[in-house]
Amino acid sequence: MKDIYAQMEEKWPSAVVTRKEVYKFSGGLLNPRTLANLASKGEGPPQVKMGAQIVFYPVSDLVAWLRARVQGQQ
Repeated sequence: MKDIYAQMEEKWPSAVVTRKEVYKFSGGLLNPRTLANLASKGEGPPQVKMGAQIVFYPVSDLVAWLRARVQGQQ
């Protein structure tokens, strides 16, 4: 059986997730504001900025960050 992270990565229709779409990508588990707050502390997943307002994450980086974050809390 595939783990939940592999399923998230496979089902997402793009190679990137915008910060606004993170809630949908994570099934409601992760709020865009949480990522913005973590980014301000240098603790969030690797992000890419496009212009002044669009922030997005490569899907593979976001999934790796989620995996590490959950494993670190167990």
